[in-house]
Amino acid sequence: MEHSSIVEYYKGRSVFVTGATGFMGKVLVEKLLRSCPGIEHLYLLMRPFKDQSVLSRLQGLISNQIFDNVRQQQPEAMAKITAVTGDVTSPGFGLSPSDLQLLIENVSVVFHSAATIKFNEELKAAMEMNVKGPMHLLEVCRQMKRLEAVVHVSTAFNNLDRDEIKEEIYVNPKVDPLKLIELLDSLDDDAVKNIEAQLIGNCPNTYTYTKALAEQLLEEKCGNIPLVIVRPSIVTGALSEPVPGWVDNMNGTTGTIAAVGKGFFRIIKTNEDLVSDIIPVDYPINLMIAVAWYKATRRQSGVQVYSCTTSHQNPLTWGLLKRLTMESWLKYPTKDMMWYPSCHMTVGKVSLKVNQVLFHDLPARLMDLFNSVTGKRTKWVRLYAKASQAFFPFEFFTTHQWRFLSNNYIPLMEEMSEQDRKIFYFDVREIEWKKYFDVYVLGTRRFILKDDISTLSIARRNLGRLRMAQLFVRSLLFSFILLALKKIFPYLLVTESLKRKIAYVILRQ
Repeated sequence: MEHSSIVEYYKGRSVFVTGATGFMGKVLVEKLLRSCPGIEHLYLLMRPFKDQSVLSRLQGLISNQIFDNVRQQQPEAMAKITAVTGDVTSPGFGLSPSDLQLLIENVSVVFHSAATIKFNEELKAAMEMNVKGPMHLLEVCRQMKRLEAVVHVSTAFNNLDRDEIKEEIYVNPKVDPLKLIELLDSLDDDAVKNIEAQLIGNCPNTYTYTKALAEQLLEEKCGNIPLVIVRPSIVTGALSEPVPGWVDNMNGTTGTIAAVGKGFFRIIKTNEDLVSDIIPVDYPINLMIAVAWYKATRRQSGVQVYSCTTSHQNPLTWGLLKRLTMESWLKYPTKDMMWYPSCHMTVGKVSLKVNQVLFHDLPARLMDLFNSVTGKRTKWVRLYAKASQAFFPFEFFTTHQWRFLSNNYIPLMEEMSEQDRKIFYFDVREIEWKKYFDVYVLGTRRFILKDDISTLSIARRNLGRLRMAQLFVRSLLFSFILLALKKIFPYLLVTESLKRKIAYVILRQ
């Protein structure tokens, strides 16, 4: 086997990870344990919950199915994980003197991925996690005796007032992050809410606003800390590792794809001609591990920025995303569908409202009426309202597009051995979207909808029945609309052109 410089680098070194219990954090920990067997120790920052101690959270993490391969192939590796109690919102991460000393004496590489990713988070809470957290990170890192690389996980979706976003840190001359922290700390929650819109300006939400401020603060205050920033875009299910299709949350794209596959969500406010930007989770994780090695071994000065995105090197429109998703769902349907899966994207206000009434609101009310008559609990109107509310914060991103330049990973990749490029792959130009969506949909089916592959034959039979039901309902709806038009407008000439337009609206569903 060809020599792996990256695997060799991590041998005998200890790593500190924040955000290890999150989606990306789990994949990072698993990858380090599995692909870098010589790693000395992994220290994971965890805070206790009201009903769960740090030890209990750690046990929950290491028993997660994502670590099945590690447990089977390298059972001794799990003993390398140690949880340290702390909180990124507290000075010095709130570490005990003994835990802090443990990190100071042993850690060589830091991965900081802890953040609040809620788009509608209140500004004060978002600042605590996303800006104060990195500030406290620097405080801890300055004391580490063996520190060689710090990787901060940001997002591609900051500084969205530009159409093209380069791999550089953009400074907002109007805002000093430290002075803003002081201001918000001096105000109560109500006062902050009153000035929130004025502060974030054209930013679509507090998440993108605070992530941009964090980058600005880190560059200004990092000093000699060997810092690298990685900016992933919309992180989706794994292409290959740790398990093809692995995903553990319903956030954003995954939740929408799951709802479409169930036949629940059928109308989405999206401009399908625009370029989306999704990235399988294994790509930014591999890039993070590689850039830490590169930073440490090349001793680069300054702060390097790496975009882990696809809109520049391998663009995918929302329309193509929809088509590939639907093709995959029809190949691998889930067993318990509400209706035949379909999806219509539109940005027109009238078109969106009409379609929502016809294909979300009306079916929900009819199902609730049936439940009420049969003595069952009504829920569908509430569920559709909740789903629409959950998708609303994402509409800004599905109705705008940006070009995130991603060139810095190419010279990095050229300095990696062939073996390293195989183990720590992150070249987005090699992603085949059609194959990926088969993997992604199967992963969503398995890990989100908890539908084992053994049910596929049953699911396909159910899909056939729902297809027949869909055709029947379409015929009824077409006839009903024609009759209603004749009744309301008795002198209306129902032309073939009008019939085709009505059929077009119905057949999209």
